[in-house]
Amino acid sequence: MVTTVDALLAIAASIAIAGGLIGTGMAQQGIGAAGMGIIAEKPEKFGQVLFFFVIPETLWIIGFVLGIILLLHVI
Repeated sequence: MVTTVDALLAIAASIAIAGGLIGTGMAQQGIGAAGMGIIAEKPEKFGQVLFFFVIPETLWIIGFVLGIILLLHVI
């Protein structure tokens, strides 16, 4: 039987995951545009630009882990 607490935890988990995904998209928006400009001028900087593009991916990972923690009642 689904209780009110379970429903609230499900909503909280979905907000945590969605927040992480939206934050990642907003961060990569500027980094991707600037990175393409850098690569167009200096192709040898590809590895450095790729590294900076991947850093915001940690936001969705943190949101996903927090969502799983909430859904599994770990806290």
